[in-house]
Amino acid sequence: MAAAATAAPGAPGMDTRLDQETARWLRWDRNPLTLESAKQLMADGNKEELQKCFGARMEFGTAGLRAAMGTGISHMNDLTIIQTTQGFCRYLEKQFSDLKQRGVVISFDARAHPPSGGNSKRFARLAATTFITQGIPVYLFSGITPTPFVPYTVLHLKLCAGIMITASHNPKQDNGYKVYWDNGAQITSPHDKGISQAIEENLEPWPQAWDDSLINGSPLLHDPSASINKSYFEDLKKYCFHRSVNRETKVTFVHTSVHGVGHEFVQSAFKAFGFAPPEAVPEQKDPDPEFPTVKYPNPEEGKGVLTLSFALADKTKAKIILANDPDADRLAVAEKQDSGEWRVFSGNELGALLGWWLFTSWKEKNQDHSALKDLYMLSSTVSSKILRAIALKEGFHFEETLTGFKWMGNRAKQLIDQGKNVLFAFEEAIGYMCCPFVLDKDGVSAAVISAELASFLATKNLSLSQQLKAIYVEYGYHITKASYFICHDQGTIKKLFENLRNYDGKNNYPKTCGRFEIAGIRDLTTGYDDSQPDKKAVLPTSKSSQMITFTFANGGVATMRTSGTEPKIKYYSELCAPPWK
Repeated sequence: MAAAATAAPGAPGMDTRLDQETARWLRWDRNPLTLESAKQLMADGNKEELQKCFGARMEFGTAGLRAAMGTGISHMNDLTIIQTTQGFCRYLEKQFSDLKQRGVVISFDARAHPPSGGNSKRFARLAATTFITQGIPVYLFSGITPTPFVPYTVLHLKLCAGIMITASHNPKQDNGYKVYWDNGAQITSPHDKGISQAIEENLEPWPQAWDDSLINGSPLLHDPSASINKSYFEDLKKYCFHRSVNRETKVTFVHTSVHGVGHEFVQSAFKAFGFAPPEAVPEQKDPDPEFPTVKYPNPEEGKGVLTLSFALADKTKAKIILANDPDADRLAVAEKQDSGEWRVFSGNELGALLGWWLFTSWKEKNQDHSALKDLYMLSSTVSSKILRAIALKEGFHFEETLTGFKWMGNRAKQLIDQGKNVLFAFEEAIGYMCCPFVLDKDGVSAAVISAELASFLATKNLSLSQQLKAIYVEYGYHITKASYFICHDQGTIKKLFENLRNYDGKNNYPKTCGRFEIAGIRDLTTGYDDSQPDKKAVLPTSKSSQMITFTFANGGVATMRTSGTEPKIKYYSELCAPPWK
């Protein structure tokens, strides 16, 4: 996903382009708040703000759109949602001859931005109006849902595409438009470019674009909420391996949905697995687009987001905290240690635990070792290689993909279509695919499966922390460190990565980092990989994002990359030791 790029003030033709864009905006926008805001900016002659709002259209990337809500073509608002959906609709019509028979699914989270009148539900209704006025059936959820319910619905109802209006864990002013293809996975290239072009060709709102009351009585509008809820939790039950343990467990859980959509869905998941419901953090249980109790609504930030959860867990004597991000596709887990401290597991640590658990549970049900040859686990290239170590010792397959679930989801679908069994996929950014009926990260299924894992371990007098240590003893310690720097300046980011590519002369990468020797370089921006005979990277490359991986002579690996959704330079490092036994 990409927010708008901005042209340099004073660039040739900037004023003309701004004049054209603002004139079209005044002609087409019918939202009184964003229209008035645009008029005010023009009346004030506020060039800097006009440039921010109208300088460049949001870029439609492989994960759709994500930007702040507000006025203009660089923001999420009623008009840009209409324009985006018109382009997407025309692109789908070209791709699917049976679009009018199959249709699309649309859902939304609870985000809202009163100053611009934008909110996720309204955006979803406007998107639905676009399709329905073209005779295309729309399965529009009547209430908020977790993001994974959209890819689930695409597969379950065999639809052509899915749209989720969400900005996940981004700051409160943001919103997004996430797109899934008919295979139930997020789109990859070249669909993004095709959709982008179709948006540019369909900018003027169609005659009925603004009248979302049209869809109310339409025979083309379907509400899949009740049936999908029922079938999702029925499918989830197949991943419950110890119902009697769950029913009787003494382990108690606290759950927070961080003012997002997750509360009732995690409650339902616990019921499906035979658990008593988890204690919900009362201040964070109901959706609130202001996210009043947290600085960032992202459980990946760790302890700061979990302050209220710790307090409730200490009060109720709960041992485990489960935290979803606001669209419930991610999960963080914390455990009370014997010392009284809380341990928040990293995404890699929870990936190790869940991967081990799903394999152990599978092995108990499948005594036939020949089935291992069709068993797969996936993780992204910047995530821990712990699954590779488990796969090497246990005899199943491990594959790594580029960063992001769009890659893991699409690869999982390819493998499933070849008759393979994809047991698990994860990324270090607390994203887990524990059940392949959703080809994306799913924080609802991950929450209840983590609860079952903790409950089962308790019957052996083991904690999650103890089991993690046992995994490292058996398969080798995997020590990871990942973090990020905020950087809003694209020029600085480009210079930083170019300096690494031309460290001591043109096209010479560094050979050491401090006293540590660098043994290998892979650059997925340029497509260079010195470990390959032809020096060409095996994984797909992208000139539009930065990513360089350094492999050290001591076995350490470090990667630097830019984020596709936030102004961050991220770094990841890992040291892997051989097993102890």
